[in-house]
Amino acid sequence: MYIKKILLAIVFIGLAIAAYFSYFVYNAMFQPNTAFQDSIVYITVPSHSKYKDVRKQLKSLLIDIESFDALAERKKYNKNIKAGRFAIKKGMSNNDIINSIRSKNIPVKVSFNNQETIQDLAGRVAEQIETDSVSLINAMLDKAFLEKNNFNPETALAMYLPNSYEFFWNTSAITFRDKMAKEYSKFWTSTRKSKAKALNLTEKEVYILASIVQKETAKVDERPRVAGVYLNRLNKTMALQADPTVIYAVKKFENDFNKIIKRVLYKHLEVDSPYNTYKYSGLPPGPIAMPDISAINAVLNGEKHNYFYFVADVKNFGYHKFAKTLAQHNKNRQDYVRWISRQ
Repeated sequence: MYIKKILLAIVFIGLAIAAYFSYFVYNAMFQPNTAFQDSIVYITVPSHSKYKDVRKQLKSLLIDIESFDALAERKKYNKNIKAGRFAIKKGMSNNDIINSIRSKNIPVKVSFNNQETIQDLAGRVAEQIETDSVSLINAMLDKAFLEKNNFNPETALAMYLPNSYEFFWNTSAITFRDKMAKEYSKFWTSTRKSKAKALNLTEKEVYILASIVQKETAKVDERPRVAGVYLNRLNKTMALQADPTVIYAVKKFENDFNKIIKRVLYKHLEVDSPYNTYKYSGLPPGPIAMPDISAINAVLNGEKHNYFYFVADVKNFGYHKFAKTLAQHNKNRQDYVRWISRQ
């Protein structure tokens, strides 16, 4: 009888322990464990992170970090950390959080436009994904990669078309540049290639001319007309004499792309650089900036006219006055010079 009571007591104690353990496991796995008020927060886990690195990010976001530790160990997450960007929603349980940060890497939108150099582009991209700008520069200027895709260091920027692209946050520099090479190929459809050929320009030359058009006018509706002027000059083998190329030449010559040049002076025109289109005829060897798609389309669909000159229109700011003859252009230019002098 006494032994029977002892056995029953052991059974009850065992059941109580099992019930407590089940309750503990349930709480650790399925009870909400978020401490933030926002509907959703994001964490970024760098490559080669350890559990302590992830834990450090989570500690301020969770009510009970110890229960998370226990479940992370039980589910072996602490030994199998995944890099990426992950979402944690308000009210998530430890189990939900582990499932999210283990397998639900969320892409980010990477945007860039109007950068003047590969170095500027690398810096812009490095602000948005894990890889650093040095790795990006090395990948984008890799000699074998450029040769394989028929580019060189001067034209390398022409591979990158301004837009927003989807990448995983932990994308490597090589993966980034390889995807952009594919995007470049997709952009140059047979229709665009045919239009470039009709203009007697290569794809890269279209991009280079578009970069000049981009710098000449911020007015999208005026870009086809500006492009038409330069196409006319190219067809007549006239020097482009584009001020933005001179500004780029000075910056490149002085190795200072932060330099601000508001007006092109006579001394700037003397810079001996293939980017100085006052000294050298034809297009410069590479783009002077990353043009918008609208500028590229403006070149491919350049307005057909007989204009060869243009100067800023002081009565319609942002736009230009166009001229067919040098005499008319000089008159327009005098109006502009008088206005500048009054300022």
